[in-house]
Amino acid sequence: MTLDQLRIFVEVAERGHVTRAAKALGMSQSAASAAIASLESNYEIRLFDRVGRGIRLTETGRIFLREARAVLDRASMARSVLQDLAGHPGPVAIAASQTIAAYWLPRRLADFHTANPRVRFNVVIRNTNEVEAAVVEGEANIGLVEGPTQHPALIRQQIDHDQIVLVVASNQPPLPLNEKGRLDLRAINWVVRETGSGTRRGLEDLAVREGLSVDDLNIFLVLPSNEAVRGAIEAGAGATIISRHVVAPAIAAGKLTEIPIELPQREYALVRHRDRHATRAQEALVAHLTGAATSTPAPPEQS
Repeated sequence: MTLDQLRIFVEVAERGHVTRAAKALGMSQSAASAAIASLESNYEIRLFDRVGRGIRLTETGRIFLREARAVLDRASMARSVLQDLAGHPGPVAIAASQTIAAYWLPRRLADFHTANPRVRFNVVIRNTNEVEAAVVEGEANIGLVEGPTQHPALIRQQIDHDQIVLVVASNQPPLPLNEKGRLDLRAINWVVRETGSGTRRGLEDLAVREGLSVDDLNIFLVLPSNEAVRGAIEAGAGATIISRHVVAPAIAAGKLTEIPIELPQREYALVRHRDRHATRAQEALVAHLTGAATSTPAPPEQS
């Protein structure tokens, strides 16, 4: 069994298709099929069931997938340690939620790069739940989130805060009120982000505060990005709760109106895996993002 075989197995398992996995790995379909066949024949097991043009993990395959991912994760950690000791740091993999990635992170990465020009970054944008999963599974070294995280393997540090606001198009009629003179959340047409986003969590928390559940709300449009939500609201689609960073220009331009309602600040947080080795570049970046910035230590002299 080799690391290459494990990488092929994991890619095929995640994509459910040998040809697509082979293309993602830059290899031929026959080579990928041979690697899977070798694992199955050497250990006299079946890892996949063939279903139509695709494949599906067997129960044995599902159990093995956890172990294969763990081995690849450890191999990646070992490679990072050697690169760090040799003074050749690999890129820092960052997963960030949308508001942070678009409005908070770029300037801070630019400042860090000025002081640490050898450090490279790979940044992916996900919602809060996906960022948490990426750090837990080793796809990202550092996660930046706007919502709560739950996994016990993560270390969480507050790095900043953000104010969410309720907005509508400026040419829309007043929002409906209930018999108590408060906003009737059930009568409002809501435009929201997908489940798992920190932005959506703001509306969910407001509903709970008013004694409602999300199912009580008229969520008629779910969109995948903050900018799409803002565009829909500017077009008169309804109301949303969103970061002030996202809508401040539209409010200033008179396109959107902020509705006065008490909404809490939300926390920007950095999450890391407590058991994974952190390179000096990662440690320096964490210090920079949490406000205790230092330059990356110089690599040791090579004998």
